[in-house]
Amino acid sequence: MASVKKYILAIESSCDDTSAAVLCNTKVLSNVVATQEIHRQYGGVVPELASRAHQQNIVPVVHQALAKANIDKKQLSAIAFTRGPGLMGSLLVGTSFAKSLALGLNIPLIEVNHMEAHILAHFIEDEEMQKPQFPFLAMTISGGHTQIVKVNHYFDMEVLGETLDDAVGEAFDKSAKLMGLPYPGGPLVDKHAREGNPHAYAFPKPKVDGLNFSFSGLKTSILYFLQRETRKNPDFVQQHIDDICASVQHTILEILMDKLVLAAEQTGIKQVAIGGGVAANSGIRARLKEAEETLGWKTYIPKFSYCTDNAGMIGIVGYLKFLEGQFTDQSVAAKARYAIGS
Repeated sequence: MASVKKYILAIESSCDDTSAAVLCNTKVLSNVVATQEIHRQYGGVVPELASRAHQQNIVPVVHQALAKANIDKKQLSAIAFTRGPGLMGSLLVGTSFAKSLALGLNIPLIEVNHMEAHILAHFIEDEEMQKPQFPFLAMTISGGHTQIVKVNHYFDMEVLGETLDDAVGEAFDKSAKLMGLPYPGGPLVDKHAREGNPHAYAFPKPKVDGLNFSFSGLKTSILYFLQRETRKNPDFVQQHIDDICASVQHTILEILMDKLVLAAEQTGIKQVAIGGGVAANSGIRARLKEAEETLGWKTYIPKFSYCTDNAGMIGIVGYLKFLEGQFTDQSVAAKARYAIGS
């Protein structure tokens, strides 16, 4: 890595978190996230409300990130931003702001793929994290995406498998909603699962060819199960919430791990990293650590703050692209669908 200090301002606005970070080379100096609470009352993210909240949050968040890093905007070397994938209205706010600021400061603009950033977050300089060696397998698990990616180098990635319908985070959140848990329900399922019996109830695992995933059938089976049991006992969910959550989580983790084990067997790669919001789940973290013992893997798990959507991960990609001179011109537009490697 270059020894000359480069300061990157990074902006992330793909969904419902407005985030700005300042990096000095690979080190995160500040990583500010403004979470939008308004979506809780609707049980999910409302795109129009998300974009409006980004408009309100982006200036104070960027100001706070610069202040926390003790950096003047004139010291910035470049501005990195999330181009996609994500909600178009949300992406437009971050993209427009980044373009305007880069133009005003006359510094380079760097576009970042949100999913590549989840993977490359592992290369942030942090004493609590180890960096994987190339090639490695990455499993990106979030509210909008579920993918297994072969990572040959920073910008040489190949998607080996992905979800055919719902993402794993969506499966967690919608299962939680069926149980009457508030949004976002994924962390609450994880919390209840720690107190329950993962083998209390059996749910079917979908039969999907290759390394692809499917979660829609599982959600349907959970719905029918809860309807059936609630007809027999109206208080069933309330009385058995821990066991239900533990069983649902166990099934989801089995689906993920089965595909990850298959990917490792097919590629011969035993270095495995995870990223995305669901990487904060205690169950998947435990299963990966277990795989180090049982399967001889070397596993890499990011800090909680780099799992969920944050600008720190956008900044590390920005810095790596800066070193390679991968800059973007002012004609760049946000992309709601933006495949890895495109």
